[in-house]
Amino acid sequence: MTEPRSRRVEIRPGLELHTVWFGPDPADADETPFVLAHGLASNARQWDGVSVELARLGHPVVAVDQRGHGRSAKPDDGYDLPTVADDLARLVESTGFDRPVVAGQSWGGNVVIELAATADVSLRGVACVDGGMIDLRARFPDWDDAAEMMAPPRSAGTPFAQIETFMRSAHPDWPEVGLAGTLACFEQRHDGTAAPWLTFERHMTVLRGLWDHDPMTRYPTIDVPVMFIPAEGTAHWASDKRASIETAAAEIERVRVEWMIGDHDLHAQHPIEVATLLHDATRDFWR
Repeated sequence: MTEPRSRRVEIRPGLELHTVWFGPDPADADETPFVLAHGLASNARQWDGVSVELARLGHPVVAVDQRGHGRSAKPDDGYDLPTVADDLARLVESTGFDRPVVAGQSWGGNVVIELAATADVSLRGVACVDGGMIDLRARFPDWDDAAEMMAPPRSAGTPFAQIETFMRSAHPDWPEVGLAGTLACFEQRHDGTAAPWLTFERHMTVLRGLWDHDPMTRYPTIDVPVMFIPAEGTAHWASDKRASIETAAAEIERVRVEWMIGDHDLHAQHPIEVATLLHDATRDFWR
């Protein structure tokens, strides 16, 4: 297995996305390739544990910092779901992968649902890790209420050491690779402080794009197999998550649901287990 390789990929004039590649060259691989998309305010490195395990199993893998996030370009617009899904479609085409599986977590799950429903790109299937069924408008019919309730803390300028201490305290059962990937959501400044790679203003623009998105309208048009890996034991959307998953299972032609006990960031908390589910599905679900 080769070491991770970072690459910048220009997917449209003036817009480069930062990507991290794992595993064998696609031309030399017998296993299904994967493209991995993170959630809101996250970054590609939160997939590191999953990526390393998939690569160990022989899969070529690309994880991406989506626009505005991580080390990718940070335009002020284009954060609606159709545009972000088109970014991902262009990235998939640039990889040279033959019919990859595209997985997304949280907001990234909604992005891959939009991708599967609308993009003219050849996919083997998609996977949604505690996402793909997020319908914020159903919970917050008024955007101002959603913005007030879901705005992130203004953490720019906080000492990085303080953020790290908080993360380790909040997630004592996470592996080191998951913690490191989560801390990579922040730029470490020379003065010892940190700032989210995704600015507050862009965060709110991404959130508005998610609020505008209704994944249920996309389900009937998806013709590739979809795996949902929802988290049990998390407060996020707990009251209606099961109903949303049941709706998705009824509307999408081919669905597999694999519930996992854990936090919203299952891929950071349980990377081996998530990778194993993805790998096993290439044997009988994504063919």
